[in-house]
Amino acid sequence: MAGRLAGRVCVVTGGCSGIGLATVRRFAQEGARVVIGDLDDARGREVAEEVEGLYRHCDVTDADQVDALFRAAKDTYGSVDVAFNNAGISPPDDDSILDTGIEAWRRVQDVNLTSVYLCCKAALPYMLEQGKGSIINTASFVAVMGAATSQISYTASKGGVLSMSRELGVQFARQGVRVNALCPGPVNTPLLQELFAKDPERAARRLVHIPLGRFAEPDEMAAAVAFLASDDSSFITASQFMVDGGISGAYVTPL
Repeated sequence: MAGRLAGRVCVVTGGCSGIGLATVRRFAQEGARVVIGDLDDARGREVAEEVEGLYRHCDVTDADQVDALFRAAKDTYGSVDVAFNNAGISPPDDDSILDTGIEAWRRVQDVNLTSVYLCCKAALPYMLEQGKGSIINTASFVAVMGAATSQISYTASKGGVLSMSRELGVQFARQGVRVNALCPGPVNTPLLQELFAKDPERAARRLVHIPLGRFAEPDEMAAAVAFLASDDSSFITASQFMVDGGISGAYVTPL
């Protein structure tokens, strides 16, 4: 039986690890042609071969490289049907506003927010010409909640992704393009593992607030992205799609 994305061309940034990698694999399982943009060329070629897709080196903060990524999708496979704008960073020098320097602030904003602007700007003309498309931007549950264990630039960048996704989802709704923000809770990815390995107390302080009692797995996020990419979500746009294990709905969690 054909998958929900059979015949569609899906572009994924940050597709070599974590949520991006899980989504690349899920898209392929759903029948899509997948185009991966990342900086890890060796791993990118391996993943592209695994899913019989295409890899392009892409610094998502560089407009020319982002344009080239989406142009390669169109030139190779004939369309751009789905854009999962997922690349992001969460470096240790992004901490409390009292401790975070301006360079760390700018670096996170460039990778997490400006890149989403560039990817949407590159993908939209193809989708508008086709009269259809789905854009999924990776925001975070921290875009709607505050934390005393702050990563100030990360939080601000994800708030920007959420607002931009909502705006684009409204603006282009009647032209056939849906835009949604995926808002994951903490996910068991290399990024999270590296952060929490250096600060177990920070991990413990987060885990206690999750009603389900665990961090998410990348495959669970990939399932949500596949839903938003497919016609199963045809009446969903301009949404903050929470996949957070109940964090945003909790006051007191179970023992």
